[in-house]
Amino acid sequence: MQNFFALIPAAGSGSRMGDQMPKQYLSLAGKPMIHHALATLCNSPRLSRVFVVLSPGDGEWARHDWSEFSNKLSMLECGGATRAETVLNGLKAAQEGTVIEDDDWVLVHDAARPCLGGKLLDKLMDELEEDEVGGLLAVPVADTLKRSDPACRVERTEPREGLWQAQTPQMFRYRTLVDALSRAGGVTMTDDAGAIEALGLRPKLVVSDARNLKVTYPQDLALAELILKNL
Repeated sequence: MQNFFALIPAAGSGSRMGDQMPKQYLSLAGKPMIHHALATLCNSPRLSRVFVVLSPGDGEWARHDWSEFSNKLSMLECGGATRAETVLNGLKAAQEGTVIEDDDWVLVHDAARPCLGGKLLDKLMDELEEDEVGGLLAVPVADTLKRSDPACRVERTEPREGLWQAQTPQMFRYRTLVDALSRAGGVTMTDDAGAIEALGLRPKLVVSDARNLKVTYPQDLALAELILKNL
């Protein structure tokens, strides 16, 4: 029987937030932002273990109380220069201290997606548990898309049919994900599904909703707090 594990890469700086503190530690509803994602993952009875991957020498993590997650949470200080490197380092380090089989599932989730709900998490696992490849939460693109020229004028309208906005968690088997990220090498991957696609595989899109937003800019914090109050 395959097990489920989760991994949160949290070694980034979140420079677009315009704050000196790494984005994952910014206050959201009275808690560090990453706390909300950890709460959803650690409270899932289907997940065997949750790993958070920090930058070496991260000085902020220890300032907060994570004891409520101690029975399921492991902290790894092996973050890399890129997201892909951080995930790969974390996967390798996680297997050193935990029995993770090659066919076990790993759900990689953004620290800056604090509004993931338990029902959405279960939906992802239910739809992908028997899938040959794995997949990710995503929403169909609803807005009209414009491509700009260098002067920021509309060059053309792009058809949105068949386009989806990728979210996380993204769920793949341990060995497949390690192989995909290892082969990616120095190529910049903005999500794990891209590395899987580079192997010639086709991840499944699991319909999500806009509430599972990624906090990228300061104004997103207020929206995220509103969503959390209504989950």
